[in-house]
Amino acid sequence: MSSQIYNDTIVALATPSGNGAIAIIRLSGENAISIAETQFKSISGKQLNKQSTHTIHLGHIVDGKRTIDEVLVSIFKNPNSYTGENVVEISCHGSLYIQQEIIQLFLQKGCRMASAGEFTLRAFLNGKLDLSQAEAVADLIASDNEASHQIAMQQMRGGFSSEISKLREELLNFASLIELELDFAEEDVEFADRTQFKELIVRINFVLKRLIDSFAVGNVIKNGIPVAIVGEPNVGKSTLLNALLNEDRAIVSEIAGTTRDTIEDEISIGGIGFRFIDTAGIRETEDVVESIGIKKTFEKIEQSQVVIYLFDSGASINNLNAVKLEIEKIKNKHPQKRLLIIANKIDQLDDIQLAKMNTEIEGIHLLSAKSGFGVEQLTDSLLNLINTGALKNNETIVTNSRHYDALLKAFEEVQKVQHGLETGLSGDLLAIDIRQALYHFGEITGEITNDDLLGNIFANFCIGK
Repeated sequence: MSSQIYNDTIVALATPSGNGAIAIIRLSGENAISIAETQFKSISGKQLNKQSTHTIHLGHIVDGKRTIDEVLVSIFKNPNSYTGENVVEISCHGSLYIQQEIIQLFLQKGCRMASAGEFTLRAFLNGKLDLSQAEAVADLIASDNEASHQIAMQQMRGGFSSEISKLREELLNFASLIELELDFAEEDVEFADRTQFKELIVRINFVLKRLIDSFAVGNVIKNGIPVAIVGEPNVGKSTLLNALLNEDRAIVSEIAGTTRDTIEDEISIGGIGFRFIDTAGIRETEDVVESIGIKKTFEKIEQSQVVIYLFDSGASINNLNAVKLEIEKIKNKHPQKRLLIIANKIDQLDDIQLAKMNTEIEGIHLLSAKSGFGVEQLTDSLLNLINTGALKNNETIVTNSRHYDALLKAFEEVQKVQHGLETGLSGDLLAIDIRQALYHFGEITGEITNDDLLGNIFANFCIGK
């Protein structure tokens, strides 16, 4: 736990900076209500200190005889507030001038400007949230699609931390019995039932493995799934990008090599963010600028989770072996990449040629980017590539790299414990590995932390949250 104690009162703008209809200014600390009261004149003459928690009051913020704005003041008394302290939220008109005048006024009256994430940090320090829930607050603010929002909400409600806390508590109980055995080492007694302990360790291993494996899905859902659209020049890559985005994002031309640089844009499909990357056509060229674009194409393939290989079906129907050769090259060079093979411009083919295309190239998708035919089937295929079963079943999905690292370390220590039980390791040595596993569990939820860790986490929050 952090050794730092916060006794002062902080203030910050809780809504985005800039002009708007309204803005909310938040104060938190022991003296938040009394400081606000000195500058607030209620319409009905009420005193804020005498009002009940979770009430709203109409009045004016004043500086001496000068009225700054007509406002609504919301009161949240400790411990029933977001931070666990006295909290005041002032809803004022969204003028930049008004916002700054009110904030400056409270700074003059003894408040301190809040640092990034300090309201949520205080909520953590006061036991309103554990550390993984606090981190989920930042993820919730940053969520820009249904899937990332759902995961953040589930974690903020304690879904992830409750799983970890339960495992930690069970392991801690056995750890206490193992430690007790050490006190009676001379009597050679066992307080911890080794059979039950083995069953617990197997169960912990199973849960940890599931959580660790979920990070592969959670990380791409949180950050958006990069999809590289690759192929030779003039096969319709830019047209496909425009069709997916439903706008003219990329320049389309009959001239080969129009796309010299990568073009990126993101859309939500089925609640999951996909970041599409239109790349320069791959071919041999002496054009210096185009060569740079082709080099970037290979870089984007490396960075992508999914590769769409697009080819011109009309131009390739009589030479499908060349297409299959290119597909094999991509598979061999990038065996870990999910690959979708798309035959574009199928409106140029007759039924016999379409049948030939389907027969000779396994798993091919037929598409006409120009008309939009097959685009919906393509988006369905992209969704099917991503394992959303856990999301649909509301299972815990790990999205945080810090949590993932702690889970890996905990898993390693638990495996050591399992090996020790199987080989009859002495209690004192078992206890060492158990303590390490407990330590890494505690890192996730915040039972074990330090000022540097908290500083790194909350520095990424916005000021006012």
